[in-house]
Parts: sequence; structure tokens; C-alpha cells
Amino acid sequence: MAQRSRLAVTFFTWVMQRQIAREFHALRLAGNGPPDLPTDRPVVVYSNHPAWWDPALFIVLAGRLFADRQSFGPMDSAALSQYRVLRRVGIFGIETEGYRGAARLLRIARGVLAAPSRMLWVTAQGEFVDPRIRPVRLRPGLARVLARVPQAIAVPLAIEYVFWQEKQPEALCRFGAPITGNARTTEQLAAALTETIDSLGQASMTRDASGFTTLVSGRVGVGGLYDLGRRLQAAARGRVFDARHDRQPPR
Repeated sequence: MAQRSRLAVTFFTWVMQRQIAREFHALRLAGNGPPDLPTDRPVVVYSNHPAWWDPALFIVLAGRLFADRQSFGPMDSAALSQYRVLRRVGIFGIETEGYRGAARLLRIARGVLAAPSRMLWVTAQGEFVDPRIRPVRLRPGLARVLARVPQAIAVPLAIEYVFWQEKQPEALCRFGAPITGNARTTEQLAAALTETIDSLGQASMTRDASGFTTLVSGRVGVGGLYDLGRRLQAAARGRVFDARHDRQPPR
């Protein structure tokens, strides 16, 4: 925690936002936006883990939606050793298997969540899993953390990457209802995340961006010679070039 730097967080949020804008058509948030959270309690955001991009989304979501809180998250120690600079944005290393790794996660998580202004972001499945796989299985460490920090609020986060009308994919996410009290066993947490994933999946199938809030706008069009030809054609007809593949938003 001592290595976390506000300057580094600001810089990496900007970098990850640019990366998402370059690789995706958009980053979109489904539902009614981020949950309304009390300021006097720490928060644990736990998500499914569909792809490599998930931690990048964490950084952007934390910076865009929860800038008034300090965010932290675990990462495999071996992987973190290759990207030590990530320690400056609140990433800490753990062993993903065995008792020592679980004990370290519990110890650090309790320290992180000791302050009400902090958030812990975790990919609770512990490995890449397609969002359609059922049942949704979570590692037991999440429930153990929440049992030791009962004042923390748990918030499920669903993530999905899909192709709609454009060449670049959509990065979609949705927050579920905050979970408080004692109903936070591994099975109950998994059920809440499953419901959130299903809700996001239903919104995704509509292929309708109007049901989402766009947090980051990315690339449109095909690019290369194809779009060059379309641009020249539009200019010849005296029209403004629109690179979108589907100019009519789907209903």
C-alpha cells in the first residue's frame, strides 16, 4: 500500500483508457450506472474473469467512477515481478495456489479495507472463464475476506467482450446490487454474480448502445484502403465522411 502513487494512478488510468480506445469500439456500462455506495465503508468489487483485459477495465472504472477512493487489487506474484511498476497503482502480489497465498491475501486485504475510502478489486474466479459457463464458481478467498471485514460492501461486476456492428469489439460491464450483512457465503456471492452476468448478457444481445453509458469511445470503421475509398467517395458527393459501419443504431 505504501508504494501506491496518485501520480502513477492518474498516468496509468490515462494509458489504459487510451489502450481501450485503440483496441475497442467502446467501453460501455449497462444498467443505471455505478452503484450508490456509502462513503463510510470500504468496498470489494468482485468480477468474473473472461479475458486478459479485465484488470485494465478495473483501472479505468476505478479512475472514472470512483476517483474519490483508493483502489487496490491482487495479482499473481510471478506476473507482477515482470511489471513492477504496477505496484505504484495499488497492485500487490500473491501466490495463486496454496495456503501461503490465501493467508497473504487475507492479511493484505484486511489492511487495505481498514480505511473506509478504499476499494479492493478482484477477479473472483481466479482463472479465465467464458461468461456463459454455468455454474459460476468463485475461489473461497473472497468470502473469507468479507467474513473478516464485515463492514466492507461487496459489489458484483459482470464483464463481457462482444462484437456488434463495428470491426472492433465492445467492452461491456455491469454492476450488480451491493451486498451487505451476513449473506455472503461463496455460494451466495456466486449467485449474485451469476445474476449480474445474465443481466449483462441480455443487454448485450440487444446490440443496442442506447441501453448503456459509454465511458470510453474507441475506433470506428474498417480502416485501410477500404475506408480510404469510402472517404473519397463521400468527398466526391460533397458529404461528410462517417466511418461507422452501421450508421443506423440497432433497435
